[in-house]
Amino acid sequence: MEILMVPSFGEQAFRDLMAGVCAPVTIVTATAEGLPYGTTVSAFASLSLRPPMVTVALDRASQVLSRITATGRFGVNVLARTQDDLALGFARRGADRFAGVDWHFDHGLPRLGSAPGWLACEVTEAVEGGDHLLVLGSVTHAETTPAAPLVYGHRTFGTHSAFADRPRRTIGELVAACAR
Repeated sequence: MEILMVPSFGEQAFRDLMAGVCAPVTIVTATAEGLPYGTTVSAFASLSLRPPMVTVALDRASQVLSRITATGRFGVNVLARTQDDLALGFARRGADRFAGVDWHFDHGLPRLGSAPGWLACEVTEAVEGGDHLLVLGSVTHAETTPAAPLVYGHRTFGTHSAFADRPRRTIGELVAACAR
């Protein structure tokens, strides 16, 4: 017997609360019949280190989701703080999202040339989640270059203040600091 929980708050109250939770901004991509597909996603997270896995939540009506479930593969482009225009472009419905965008195929998936973070993933599982599907992916390839991340919170784009205020230390500097 399934018990249906009735929330004691309105949908808008939940939206307002979740708007205050900062989230990384990514563009999730897939391909079908040689054509690129992509959409802006802020419901992205690291899931596991051993093995390396991530999760993305996609609306059930998403064209990208249908391509991912058909092929069993997806890419994740992690955006930099200056790429809010790219995020907005890939969030629009009905537009050719790749028109005028620097991109290429990498590991058989659409990769945005200017995104500082890139993951190629194989679907390991899809989990029901209300009006979304939570896709768990095994990371088969990852690349990154240092850049302040683009985050979304309080219905606006920004970045983490520590990234905006000062440059990141290199791994060598961090190791040297620990050796002292």
